[in-house]
Amino acid sequence: MTEALLSCRGLTRRFGGLVALDDLSFELPEDSVLGLIGPNGSGKTTFFNVLTGIYPPSAGELSFSGKPLAGLSPQRIFRAGIARTFQRSRLCLPLSIFDNVALGELWRLETGLAFNLLTRRRLRAQVSQTRAAVRELLHGFEPALAGRLDEPASAVPMIDRRRIEICRALISKPRLLLLDEPSAGMTHDETMRLLDDILAARERLARPGIIIIEHEMAVIERITHRCLVLDHGKKLREGAWQDVARDPLVQQAYLGIA
Repeated sequence: MTEALLSCRGLTRRFGGLVALDDLSFELPEDSVLGLIGPNGSGKTTFFNVLTGIYPPSAGELSFSGKPLAGLSPQRIFRAGIARTFQRSRLCLPLSIFDNVALGELWRLETGLAFNLLTRRRLRAQVSQTRAAVRELLHGFEPALAGRLDEPASAVPMIDRRRIEICRALISKPRLLLLDEPSAGMTHDETMRLLDDILAARERLARPGIIIIEHEMAVIERITHRCLVLDHGKKLREGAWQDVARDPLVQQAYLGIA
């Protein structure tokens, strides 16, 4: 059997007396897209925060390509190949579009004082290569953005800000991309356009695994291979969207159908 890209066994996260994740177990195969859905407060973003090292698990195991993640810092988890976006924009709006995307590659770049002062030719080459990589990535999402690298991120609309955030996550060439409600703040048409961008980028970038938190069910239905439903931190159901959506427990907990 092929080893899972991500394996989660009995994952639990407590905040005092509140159990935000309760004995969660599942596996994400290589080259797979998983939708993570559930009502507000069901533990979806908490799972992302535990997976990326922001919170340590209270119990259970997480492994990525067979290697344990427990105890690793967010920086080491990122370098292992897991990148994410956030529901609320984390762009540095006064900085340029280039700077915002390049931040996702900062850990690879030489930034020491001696390098910057004594090896100016190598510094210029490094900046030139990074600009080319940022431009190419942005062009795949929205060609006009590739020509606006030096403009502040505040100058572009919400859909382009989302594109910039996703490009910042993708520039490190992650093996697993975590998307936390990428459609937040956008219209349905904008959401569908962004979804097209994500699917096209995935094909260009060696098809990384994706876990997507999303309330727009048209997104879940279109992009995912299967979805996992959380309710009060517990796994309520897992399977293809068409099967999950017909489950009476899911309809009651998530869709509001009595």
